[in-house]
Amino acid sequence: MSRNDKALLFINGLEPRKIPEDISAYALIVCTDGAYKNYAKNLPFKIDCVSGDWDSLSPDEIPEGIETIETPDQNRTDFQKTLEILVEKGFAEVDVYGASGKESDHFIGNIAAALEFKNRLKIIFYDDISMFFFSDKITHLQQVKGKVISLIPFFKAENIVTKGLQYPLNQENLTFPERIGTRNIASDDEVEISYSGGELLIYVGNSF
Repeated sequence: MSRNDKALLFINGLEPRKIPEDISAYALIVCTDGAYKNYAKNLPFKIDCVSGDWDSLSPDEIPEGIETIETPDQNRTDFQKTLEILVEKGFAEVDVYGASGKESDHFIGNIAAALEFKNRLKIIFYDDISMFFFSDKITHLQQVKGKVISLIPFFKAENIVTKGLQYPLNQENLTFPERIGTRNIASDDEVEISYSGGELLIYVGNSF
């Protein structure tokens, strides 16, 4: 791959108002057919690839020079199928825009897909007010002082230790739905989060 092994993916949630300023960081820019129809075709940079079952538009509507990939399996969402394509193409990381907003069931499905692919792709979601992702066992966040940090277990995260949060955790467990770690605040510019078992979704919001 010419630049690196990171892809940029747009899917058919709420149209993002904030998009990456530097697309040179991405080796591939891809979107689902619904995202292309609703907003991605108007983005200020070229889309490399459009995938989908073409229930939103016809591949004939895609300009020449853009790769089209048909994914007809109705038992999988367009997001799941596009993630599979990225894995097959050899990508290790993908930044995803348009995952939240609109229908809430789609958003929940997108979170489920990210958990499914967690061990094959590093997936980071971005929207206009936050970023969120399933974490590694040790995660470092930079330049986050004053921002909202939420820790959501799926469905249990064990022995969590945090540094740099207003309300620290010291070898504590979070369990959904009994105890989840929402609306903490970064007291330092750098935050470290570690845990030993389970799965943990980290949400980083705007300044408090």
